Amino acid sequence: MFLTISTTGTPESPATDLGFLLHKHPDKAQAFSTSYGTAHVLYPEADVERCTAGLLLEVDPVALVRRGKGKGRGGAPDAALAQYVNDRPYAASSLLAVALSSVFSSAMRGVCASRPERAAQPLPLRVEVPVLPARGGPALVRRLFEPLGWTVSAEPVALDTAFPEWGDSRYVSLVLESATLTLAEALRHLYVLLPVLDDAKHYWVASDEVDKLLRAGQGWLPGHPEQKLITSRFLSRRWALTRQAMERLELVRLAEADDSAVEEIDNAVAAETEAEEKPTPLAVLRRDAIVAALDASGATRVLDLGCGQGQLVQALLKEPRFTEIVGLDVSMRALTIASRRLKLDRMGERQASRVRLLQGSLAYTDKRLKGYDAAVLSEVIEHLDLPRLPALEYAVFGAARPRTVLVTTPNVEYNVRWESLPAGHVRHGDHRFEWTREEFGGWARAVAERHGYDVEFVPVGPDDPEVGPPTQMAVFSLRPTGTRTTDTTTEKEAKAA
Repeated sequence: MFLTISTTGTPESPATDLGFLLHKHPDKAQAFSTSYGTAHVLYPEADVERCTAGLLLEVDPVALVRRGKGKGRGGAPDAALAQYVNDRPYAASSLLAVALSSVFSSAMRGVCASRPERAAQPLPLRVEVPVLPARGGPALVRRLFEPLGWTVSAEPVALDTAFPEWGDSRYVSLVLESATLTLAEALRHLYVLLPVLDDAKHYWVASDEVDKLLRAGQGWLPGHPEQKLITSRFLSRRWALTRQAMERLELVRLAEADDSAVEEIDNAVAAETEAEEKPTPLAVLRRDAIVAALDASGATRVLDLGCGQGQLVQALLKEPRFTEIVGLDVSMRALTIASRRLKLDRMGERQASRVRLLQGSLAYTDKRLKGYDAAVLSEVIEHLDLPRLPALEYAVFGAARPRTVLVTTPNVEYNVRWESLPAGHVRHGDHRFEWTREEFGGWARAVAERHGYDVEFVPVGPDDPEVGPPTQMAVFSLRPTGTRTTDTTTEKEAKAA
């Protein structure tokens, strides 16, 4: 897929300011990983009078299949296309729109600290998309873009130039020109209307797509004559989502006659955008969930197993109810960093008496770990090779046997929601595996049964109705009788490991 954005300039306002607005230097060819392949940004020409930025998206068809994309999910009409041989690598689609929003995110918001006045000014713009699926033909392309201030050229692409009698394909070669739009407005138009013309989304369409549509459509979609068609196609004809979006757009339209209402809506949208731009990091959500679970368990003496650089230990120290906190890690370097983070050398005597950092491996039993109320394994198990898990299991559940054990690990099903995560990749280079909810649940229930624990599962982060939460947490509680079923087998496996 290929798209170019061009502008012209003068010595006073050089065209190369486009590089500042896009936050991509004209002298560099840059590559960005996406969940569909690799996005390249390059400048075929860059001088004072004319500057052109190109976005080339190399789509990996095999990765699309692995990630469950490219199959017309969410009601897309191209579901009958072969999974591996299709037009996705060559024709602009929702995948290119996602790449635009990812690679040019600041430009799409109109943010440019070095050239703020240029970001707010209309530019002489020319956008070219050599191959664009247009379900509705050139006439629909003009109906979508012309009301927004674009001069439109949409030339049909012949099925085969050697056989003109075969007629035209469903693709057009698109050229858009305007001197009345800012770059941010142009990018938002493309973000919405490229997938609308393709009439397909190549990833699962969830309720957050409504918010994306309304943010990108702010200022132009409520009054667009093709508002209903745009909304329906952008949301993959999911009628519940379409109805929700149309109702919100109608509220905006009705408020336009009331300046105070418009200001209130603008403020709400700005607050929503700011909240999305600065979401609470998953690591913070995970620590909050762990602290809440420990609090619910009544634990006061806590082990942080695989404590790393001490972030969780630091959070636990802020809670007076935890009277003893032990962080254990196999890496002395990590423990040194944790010690500096906690400022152990400057900590008061009373506070220092609450915390210890120990070097040790979870592959072996350790008498120092016995007798604690709770143990936490936060993002630890996925760093072990699968054959080593029985050893960890026995060391924690069989030998140390705290009353409560918390285990968190990534939910691999949620990886499709990370647009910046390359297809087929795990979240961290050191992860040996990442489990689905079913796989994690099967392992946790088996561990609980072997060692006399009950287990329940708690989502951490936004619980997506389709793919679950980004992090899954198992809360193990020791049964009053502490009955074990197959400890002997597990101990043998642990020793073998």
